[in-house]
Amino acid sequence: MKPALLDAGAIVSIFDVSQKSHEPVMASLHSWKGALVTVEPVIAESCHLLRRVHGAPEAILQNVARKIFEIPFHLSGAAEDIERLFRKYRDRPISLADACLIHLAGELGTGDIFTLDHDFEAYRWGRNCAFQLLVPLE
Repeated sequence: MKPALLDAGAIVSIFDVSQKSHEPVMASLHSWKGALVTVEPVIAESCHLLRRVHGAPEAILQNVARKIFEIPFHLSGAAEDIERLFRKYRDRPISLADACLIHLAGELGTGDIFTLDHDFEAYRWGRNCAFQLLVPLE
């Protein structure tokens, strides 16, 4: 089975049970059977957003160490492609994390993504492929 991409909003919802998106994200994750892949900027963003949730940043890093959240991406090898994505999406506030996930989708050949970010409805990976959002968005 192909992997699914994991964005910061989904990670925040996993570890912060007060989020209204916690239950939908958890339900979607429980039905997923493949690997979960992400990029280091997503991990950094998630740790920052959860810095006030006791134990959450540590739990995120434990998931990385246990390879529950896999990181098969290296920015140094993708910097030119990421720069191109910044130019392509200059009309919207694309983050480094989002650009890295778009690039990783192309590398892995999958647009399946756990995200709460509506921008992924507009972003395209590969040769104009749409992302498949695995969490229902409101």
